[in-house]
Amino acid sequence: MNSIAKVISFVFHPLLMVTYLFTLFALYFPLGLDPLKIETQWTFVIIIFAFTFLLPAVNIGLLKLFGTISSITLQNRKERILPFTFIATLYLVITYLFYSRTGVSMNDNLFKFLLIADALVVVSAITTLFYRVSIHSLAAWGFIGIVVPLNKLSEDGSLFYPSLVAIVLAGFIMSSRLQLHVHTTREVMIGAVLGLATSLIGMVILF
Repeated sequence: MNSIAKVISFVFHPLLMVTYLFTLFALYFPLGLDPLKIETQWTFVIIIFAFTFLLPAVNIGLLKLFGTISSITLQNRKERILPFTFIATLYLVITYLFYSRTGVSMNDNLFKFLLIADALVVVSAITTLFYRVSIHSLAAWGFIGIVVPLNKLSEDGSLFYPSLVAIVLAGFIMSSRLQLHVHTTREVMIGAVLGLATSLIGMVILF
């Protein structure tokens, strides 16, 4: 069971959730990537993967190499503060550069979703200053808080089954963190509430 839990925790790592979100949009909800043209959407997904997963992952690896953190899994709350702050700053900088260099505006769906992703990362970083919350749970339910409300905008119902899958997967992700004994039930539940609340508030304000 632990092996399965480790695989689930890795495959659905919090840093991958933004890539999964925009991949879902490219496949089932192109309107979510507006104003990108269809032919450029997958290039954007690859860029997002590089900057929101690969770059932070390399940074965490370097911190481990130089002894700043004891483990790349960041089990110690205090050791999370520096990498989480870096990741939050990186996400904000990427969003700003995308805004300033590409001409997207606050009225564009893509930019709105980037802002919600930024909010989730910032909430994670701020929460870590005071409490060791499950970021896996926060990211999973943050994903749900974005996708489920979009069903109202999906006229062909293309997001219905992905939404159901996301909810089921969130249960597996939360269970995997408990199975591995890396988080308590309280930490997992608080993460879920924070992620869902942050995304839903973002969706209400921006849409």
